[in-house]
Amino acid sequence: MMEFSLWKNLKKRLKRKRRPVWMLGVIMFCLLAGWLFIANKNVVTAAPKPSANQTSVIQELEKLDGALSTKLRLVYVCGEESKLLGQLMSKEIVQLVLAHPEWKVMLNQEQGTVQFEERIEDLSEHCKANAYMGVDKKGNLTLYDGAPKKEKVVRTFFQLDVRYMESSLPQDKLDQLTKGIRITDMEEYNSVLSTYSDYAIEQNQKVMNPAYQQE
Repeated sequence: MMEFSLWKNLKKRLKRKRRPVWMLGVIMFCLLAGWLFIANKNVVTAAPKPSANQTSVIQELEKLDGALSTKLRLVYVCGEESKLLGQLMSKEIVQLVLAHPEWKVMLNQEQGTVQFEERIEDLSEHCKANAYMGVDKKGNLTLYDGAPKKEKVVRTFFQLDVRYMESSLPQDKLDQLTKGIRITDMEEYNSVLSTYSDYAIEQNQKVMNPAYQQE
């Protein structure tokens, strides 16, 4: 009888110890379910809304019937490309606007055309094969389509302090900039910009002419 009584007491103790663990499991499950609900809700509410321009275009599209010639213009850091999306119904175009709120959209009702514009932080395939950075005749750091000697300018960045460069950089670096530095990806693009921004005239003027002087 004594052994049976001890066994019953042991079972009771075990049950008491299990109960908090079971309750902890329930609490953890509830907390996890609540966190997932809040996370999903935040994802839905965080979706970007159409801009004022897009909203206006959507309102005009909803009034139209028939198909419109639709094109997507890809604007890269260097270069542009165009893709013809085809003849799309106004409802299809509205779906595209809502699916891509980061795109600009332009509607030309007279010509029956719609153009989307997407900006891409990369070089176009053409630029990857042909882009150079060099210095123009006025001393500006410039991005070229082809070697600088062809003078086919894509964009100009800033004016370089040529005298400061000549006193600071080895001759081979100066020659390389004059002939043109091949740019094949964004890493090289950003690296060259970062390197030669140290020789920008505006920056050097800020260093030589501080905003205030101590009296």
